[in-house]
Amino acid sequence: MFRTLRILIKKEFLQIFRNKAILAVIFVMPVVQLIILPLAANYEIKDIKIAVVDHDKSGLSRELIRKITASGYFKIVSYSENYRKAYENVEKDRADLVIEIPNNFEKDLVRENSQKVLIAINAINGTKAGLSAAYLAQILQDYNEEVQVKMTPELESIEKTSGLELVPKFWFNEGYNYRLSLVPGILAFLVTLIGGYLTALNIVAEKETGTIEQINVSPIRKRDFILGKLIPFWLLAMFAFSIGLVVTIFVYKIQMQGSFMLLYAFISLYLITILGMGLLVSVYSETQQQSMFVVFFFMMIFILMSGLFTPIESMTEWAKYIAYVNPVTYGVDGIRLIMLKNSSFMDLLPHFIFITALGIVVISWAIARYRKTN
Repeated sequence: MFRTLRILIKKEFLQIFRNKAILAVIFVMPVVQLIILPLAANYEIKDIKIAVVDHDKSGLSRELIRKITASGYFKIVSYSENYRKAYENVEKDRADLVIEIPNNFEKDLVRENSQKVLIAINAINGTKAGLSAAYLAQILQDYNEEVQVKMTPELESIEKTSGLELVPKFWFNEGYNYRLSLVPGILAFLVTLIGGYLTALNIVAEKETGTIEQINVSPIRKRDFILGKLIPFWLLAMFAFSIGLVVTIFVYKIQMQGSFMLLYAFISLYLITILGMGLLVSVYSETQQQSMFVVFFFMMIFILMSGLFTPIESMTEWAKYIAYVNPVTYGVDGIRLIMLKNSSFMDLLPHFIFITALGIVVISWAIARYRKTN
């Protein structure tokens, strides 16, 4: 068995290293994507374009506009005479929102201690609209407190001695750096992509070149054949993960909080499951194009519903069930927990159990489905 397996593994490595494109995918792609993606994908919204309609043109209205632009999130693109002209800028995508300050803004705010400001937001991009509204709400609240203190100076001493004061503390990410959660997730995504695609194309390539027929008539067992296909890509994927981990630690300065041994044990098991799924697709596919489309379909679902970009808790109930049987969900969460939270093996026991069970199912399925016939 071991002699046959050693020969099959040697054959696979020879085929892999003859293909320069595969080598680029394994060794270059993780580094390039891990460097580019976290820099391009930013959870912070900036340069929100505003069309201003200031009917009051008072000192307080100008101070409000100055405070909004000084935040660094907003940029004024036009001062319009009326709401209609400002709305035209939104229609033509020159502005993201309109802020309209009514007549007698300063007078009513000083005399009656209340006033309304109209904010009309382009909500085609829901995420951008929601964050824009949240930013503006915070700025307006701060501005309102400043105005109240100016009009009633004694409020300043009252505010300092009474009321509820919030002091946020961010555990495991003190600087609230979004890359700390994004980069480990992208690392899981890259090894999933490499392992899934390469193994899915592997057996299909043998079918298209005709070498699968020679293997079918040889005395090689199905088990040895599947393991011979799986082990080389597992080793290469582990090497690609190591490269990505070096980039994560030295380029993004993300300190490893957990155990390297536990991390590699988790990734080893996770990759076996992903490679098994790729082999299963390869066994069922007849052409490389067919296998690529199948893997692309599942990869899109796995990545988008893994919690990498949106929290699983915010999904609808039916989507949560899909997320909880998604192996990438456990891969992303497991790497984050080990790298950022220093979680132990017992903390990750549900992850290990699910990934192990899924790996046994898909690899057994691939072995049972493969037929040594034409």
